[in-house]
Amino acid sequence: MSLIFEKQIKITEQHIDLNNHVNNVQYVKWIEEIAGEHWDSVKNKLGFPDDIWMLLDHHIQYKKQVYLGDVIKVKTYPKSPEGIRQPRKVEFYCNDILIVDSLTLWVFIDKETQKIKRLDENWLSLL
Repeated sequence: MSLIFEKQIKITEQHIDLNNHVNNVQYVKWIEEIAGEHWDSVKNKLGFPDDIWMLLDHHIQYKKQVYLGDVIKVKTYPKSPEGIRQPRKVEFYCNDILIVDSLTLWVFIDKETQKIKRLDENWLSLL
């Protein structure tokens, strides 16, 4: 298992807005998608196959634009927990240049009770 999860995305017409670059809303979608993909890749091994993360807060800084045909690398990793909140970084790179930087805060939810579930403070060491 890995603390860092990465994937590549090739920019297609569906990602482009009227300004001929990737739409800012698309980055929000990708942030949620990659966080989910990372969790899906580790949840069974960690013993939480049914529990879920709920997004509380997004902070996104757009640094550069990308365009049709560009290939971006998306990298995500959880940071140290802050009580019941779990910060997660998501970074977008094009040609090894940071183009979007995001920090999100999540809480862990017990799927059965729909209540916040506190993870052990050092749960990240299991990754």
